[in-house]
Amino acid sequence: MLANMSPKKNPMPEQDPLVRNKNFEEVSKGYTKEMAMDEAGRCLNCKAKPCVSGCPVNVRIPEFIHAVAEGDFDGAYEIITSTNRLPAICGRVCPQESQCEGKCVRGKNGEPVGIGRLERFVADWHMENGKEAVKAPVSNGHKVAIIGSGPSGLSCAGDLAKEGYDVTIFEAFHNAGGVLVYGIPEFRLPKAIVRREIENLKAMGVKVETNTIIGRTVSVDELFHQGFEAVYIGSGAGLPQFMHIPGESLLGVYSANEYLTRINLMKAYKDGYDTPIAKSKAVAVIGGGNVAMDAARCAKRMGAETVYIVYRRSEEELPARAEEVHHAKEEEIIFRLLNAPVEIHGDDKGRVCDMECVEMELGEPDASGRRRPIEKKGSNFKLDVDTVIVAIGTSPNPLIKSTTEGLEANKKGCIVADDAGATTREGVFAGGDAVTGAATVIMAMGAGKKAAESIKAYIASKQ
Repeated sequence: MLANMSPKKNPMPEQDPLVRNKNFEEVSKGYTKEMAMDEAGRCLNCKAKPCVSGCPVNVRIPEFIHAVAEGDFDGAYEIITSTNRLPAICGRVCPQESQCEGKCVRGKNGEPVGIGRLERFVADWHMENGKEAVKAPVSNGHKVAIIGSGPSGLSCAGDLAKEGYDVTIFEAFHNAGGVLVYGIPEFRLPKAIVRREIENLKAMGVKVETNTIIGRTVSVDELFHQGFEAVYIGSGAGLPQFMHIPGESLLGVYSANEYLTRINLMKAYKDGYDTPIAKSKAVAVIGGGNVAMDAARCAKRMGAETVYIVYRRSEEELPARAEEVHHAKEEEIIFRLLNAPVEIHGDDKGRVCDMECVEMELGEPDASGRRRPIEKKGSNFKLDVDTVIVAIGTSPNPLIKSTTEGLEANKKGCIVADDAGATTREGVFAGGDAVTGAATVIMAMGAGKKAAESIKAYIASKQ
C-alpha cells in the first residue's frame, strides 16, 4: 500500500454540534474501514518508534497501524491487546495529543497520525466482527484482591487473570467501571463499551463483587484472612474539593462528581429514571479540566439554556484536552476566562440565584509552572445562574488508609507507593488516582500494569 503523505488526519465523522448538544449519543462516530486504512497509510513506521515511548502502557503502535494498513484488523487487535486490556476505552478518552501522538514524527510538519482514532476503530471492529470467545486460562492457585473497578483496577485484574491468578474485584458502587461509568458521559464513552470490556474480564475468570465498601463492608486485613495473598488498591480519587466561599451550601450547588454520577450512573438523562437532579436554566461550572467540560456539556444536554465555564486563568492554561474544549465551544458553552467566583448568593428559600465573580489577570508562574492568577480590585460582577457545579479537583477518599494499619498517605491524602506500586504495608499495592491524585485513564492503567508485575514477583517470592 502506498504511503499517504497528506499533512492532515482523516477527519472524524461527528454529530452536528447543535443536534448533539440535545442528546447523549456519542459525539464522534468513528472511522470507516476505508478511512482507517487510509489514515494508517500516513504512518512512516519509524525505526525509533517515538510514539511507543509516549504511551503509558507501551502499545506497539507502528505494528498495529501497519496491520490496519494491510486490512488485518484481527491482527491489529491482537497487537494492541498484548499490552492494553481496554482499547475501545483508551481510543476514546486518552489524551493522545500529549502522549503517543505528541511524539509522532508526522506532527513536525503537519498533523500526527490519528493513533487514538485507529485504536478505537480496531477495538470497535473487533467488538462487531470478532468471533473467538474469550477463555479463562488455567488457574495457578493464587488469589489477589483488587479494590476499585476503574481503569487501574481493571488493567491490573486483566494482566493477572491472563496468567491464571484468581482475581476478585471489590467495587463500592452497584455497577463496575469506576470513573468510566460514573464520571465520563455517555456521549464521550458509551457505557455498553465499558460493560463489554468488563464481561471480557469475567470470561477470563475475574470475579466482581459490587456494593462492597472496603473499610466498612470488609477491611484489608479481613481480605488477607480470607486467603488473598496480595491486595491492589485502585480506588481512585472520588472525594470532591470545594472552593470554601460563602454560599457553597445553598440548594443548587453540586460537586461535579455528584452531578455527573446522578446523570451517568443513575441515568438522570434517560426517560423512565426518577433520579433527583436540578432542572436548571443557567449553570456555572467552576474549573477548566476535562471534568468541568463534561459537567458543562451534560448541563446543556439536560436542558439548561445557558452554561458557563468559569476559569480563573486564560485559555492557554486550560488543563482540559483541546478536543474537549473545541467540542464544548461548538455546543455553545460560554467560556468566562480570567474570572473567579467569590460568593454564591441565594434567594429566600435557600436556592442559588446568582454568583458573584471577579476578573483576574495573570502574574508570575507559580509552583505548577502556570502563571498565577491575581484578582483585579473593584472588578466584581454577577452571573445570573440557578445552578453551580464545582469541578476544581478531587482527592482520594480517606476510608481505606484510615482503616488499614501500616498504610501511609501523604499530606494530600494519597497513598504512598513506589514506582512499582508497593506501599508501606507488606502485600498491599496501590496505583492510579489513589496514589497520584486525579490523572488520566491511561496513566491509571499504566500503574495497574506495573502493580500486576510487582504482585506476581511478590507472590513468587513467598513460595
